[in-house]
Amino acid sequence: MIMRKYLNSTALILAAIVWTFTAARPAAAQAAQQNQAPQYTMAEYNSFQACQAEKDPQAKSNCLDEYLTKYPNSTLNKYIGPQYVQICNGYVQGKQYSKAISCADHVLSLEDKADVTTRLQAVQVRVQAFGASFDPKASDAPAQLAKERDAAMLAVKLLPNLPKPDNVTDAQFAEQKKPAAAFFYGAAGMADFQLKDYPPAIEAFKAVLANTPNDAVTEYRLGLSYLALNPPQSLDGFWALARAVDLKVTDADKVKDYLRKTIINYEQPNCDSLVDGQLNELLQLAANAPDRPATYTIPAAADLLKIAQASTIVTVLGDLNAGGDKAKMTWLAICGAEFPEVVGKIIDVQKSDNFVNFMIYFGATQEDVEAATTANMDVKVWTAAGGPADIPPQPDVVRLQKDDPIRFAGTLASYDPSPFLLHWDKVKVDPSIIPEKGAPAKHPPAHKPAAK
Repeated sequence: MIMRKYLNSTALILAAIVWTFTAARPAAAQAAQQNQAPQYTMAEYNSFQACQAEKDPQAKSNCLDEYLTKYPNSTLNKYIGPQYVQICNGYVQGKQYSKAISCADHVLSLEDKADVTTRLQAVQVRVQAFGASFDPKASDAPAQLAKERDAAMLAVKLLPNLPKPDNVTDAQFAEQKKPAAAFFYGAAGMADFQLKDYPPAIEAFKAVLANTPNDAVTEYRLGLSYLALNPPQSLDGFWALARAVDLKVTDADKVKDYLRKTIINYEQPNCDSLVDGQLNELLQLAANAPDRPATYTIPAAADLLKIAQASTIVTVLGDLNAGGDKAKMTWLAICGAEFPEVVGKIIDVQKSDNFVNFMIYFGATQEDVEAATTANMDVKVWTAAGGPADIPPQPDVVRLQKDDPIRFAGTLASYDPSPFLLHWDKVKVDPSIIPEKGAPAKHPPAHKPAAK
């Protein structure tokens, strides 16, 4: 739904661009104003006036064509261009978009017979008409898109040759042309995007942003283009979509939700909730930087799987205690992971009506465990109904006491970095470690730390 809205919305395809149209005036008036004698024959002048007075658009276009053919070097030719553009604009205003496109293409076919300003204006009309009328389901849609892209890129090439008005500096004129460059690059990029030709679409969208850095829609399109590559440039795509959200793109909440789902699919973490923190960080960073820093990264699913497969309780505790990026990466990889065997010493027992929280210390060596007085794990064991459906309650665990050994299987739920405490859920205590009523605690056999 988001894709369809952005691709088909005319309001988003069109850009606000203002050109200075040179109105065609009688050459005699031009010459009089400049105190110069007219440099044309009366036959040229009469032919020009006849074309200007013609009301029928097609007849007027034919008349102008004949004039350029008959008088290719006339000094009045500079006034012919605005007449063509007036015809093309009339078709747009009348919502005769196919005629407007044909009109613009005809002007472009004149090549050097039409001046740069006229051809640029013709492309502007063409892009406007195309955006208002293009049907992506048409049988010749790819051909139409290719023509649209080529026309827009022609305008990009022509723009540097646009004559500078006398009353502005070079710097001012360069600044004034930026919206026009963004407009034409945007049209070319959109055509390539719909043609699924993503590399040139990306370059075009980047050119738009170089001229108009805060264009939220173009950031959105750039992000989609990066993600559509094969293979996708996921990190750049995430960054561009985050920029679009920061810049208040239309339906920003939907774009944000799409970005979150895309990151989840990229990472495939066990705990989807961890992506929320990553997403918030990404949005904050992207708000202040148009381009993704080389140091910014989000781990892919293969990276997390590699970490998870190599993890043991010993390595997990070491990585999480270390903090920083190492802790973040490890937690992404092992949050929600199940460990089949964990052994520790009970530091404290906190009983409730339906469950018991065992505060446990796990250490790498037996000496370390025996010396421990502070827990580094919180193990929640259900003793009555109310827990996970696939984990039956274990009422007998209430017989486990402080300083008793414990062995269990469970799922990592969360952790507190300071003071450090690793929280477990879906826990099942090994029944063989639970003492009989009145019997001393059973000590588990020595073992190697279990992998995930």
